[in-house]
Amino acid sequence: MVVRLNIMTRKVDLNHIPPVNLPRPAAPKKNKAAQESFQDVFKKATGVKFSSHAMDRIKSRNIQLGQEDMEKITRALDLAGEKGSKEALLVCEEMVLIASVKNRTVISAVDKDNLKERVFTNIDSAVIVK
Repeated sequence: MVVRLNIMTRKVDLNHIPPVNLPRPAAPKKNKAAQESFQDVFKKATGVKFSSHAMDRIKSRNIQLGQEDMEKITRALDLAGEKGSKEALLVCEEMVLIASVKNRTVISAVDKDNLKERVFTNIDSAVIVK
């Protein structure tokens, strides 16, 4: 089919439909509480973070941390910070944690069954957590 427009002649292909760019639908909003990870909840509650290495060790060694444990860890980091510590060994009843005091981050965790013949390096203090 040929269509005449004013003075110029143009061929129009009526079988060709040009692509239309439609806006993408917005992604469904997720519940904020569902997005928060275990680490986020503890960080908000205590100001203590866990490195991915520490989280892997906690999971693989089946170490259970409750609210009371987190409060003790928080107090231990506060004490170590008051004394000028940078990297601390936190000795708990059932586990040992290595933490960056300045960053308030637990770097690693070892349960009592895996403590035999262990050497901890690059620490400048030890805190007995009670």
